Amino acid sequence: MEKEISNLIDSYNNGKTSRRSFVRKLALLTGSTALAATVLPTLTDNSLTAAEKKQKAMALIEKMVTYPAFTGEMKAFEARPEKGKKFPAVIVIHENRGLVPHIKDVTKRMAAEGFLALAPDALSPVGGTPEDIANVGELFRQLKPEETTQNFVAAVKYLKSHPNSNGKVGCTGFCWGGAMTNQVAVNCENLDAAVPYYGSVPKTEDVPKIKAPILAHYAENDDRINAGVPAFEEALKANNKEYQIYKYPGTQHAFNNDSNPDRYNEEQAKIAWKRTVDFFKDKLK
Repeated sequence: MEKEISNLIDSYNNGKTSRRSFVRKLALLTGSTALAATVLPTLTDNSLTAAEKKQKAMALIEKMVTYPAFTGEMKAFEARPEKGKKFPAVIVIHENRGLVPHIKDVTKRMAAEGFLALAPDALSPVGGTPEDIANVGELFRQLKPEETTQNFVAAVKYLKSHPNSNGKVGCTGFCWGGAMTNQVAVNCENLDAAVPYYGSVPKTEDVPKIKAPILAHYAENDDRINAGVPAFEEALKANNKEYQIYKYPGTQHAFNNDSNPDRYNEEQAKIAWKRTVDFFKDKLK
């Protein structure tokens, strides 16, 4: 039963199981809804990573917000430290599964590092990320790339003037969000830092438009994404852009996603995360 409960927690954290379904299935495994409610906090605590425990130790203000964008109001999850008034701001862009619990968790981890963190829901124009993401790919196919990019560029503007922002804004994203981070860097000249994780690279002819310093993370075993990296780096170098590129040994695509045990690489994810946080603290101060 312990293994079944662990698999259920992983499924919930990865957004594959809704909270209602999670509680119902947990009740079936533990024998009663009341007992499930009793053991749920313990199970959650036991599954916390070191980063998540740090997050719990720092009081955060968390809420869903909206901000004006190209296609209308965008939904987003926002988190920041409870203590303090002004913080460097970071946009966190989700994978191609939408704004799932895992990405909200990453956003809270970023906030726990001392940032005003915002995770927009790219699917806002089509109703937002659903609880059941089994067919979420159909929603992503309804989005128009140019409009979606401008919706994230609008997030930079939103954070630049946010009352709790120090006026400096960085952007990071994973997989689909890594590619979108690159597009934000290309299309937003006042972005202050960009950290794409294993995202498709921009067109080489667009690299001259990039103003923000780049810190890019790639997996060792990720042929499709890595095929574009040499040309990207050559263009960055040729245009005298500030950049750092790291490839992590023994990793595969999505190695930062700790809700996906098949891909998560704890050792390398921690190294990449520290580099990311240090980079933002340096560039957004």
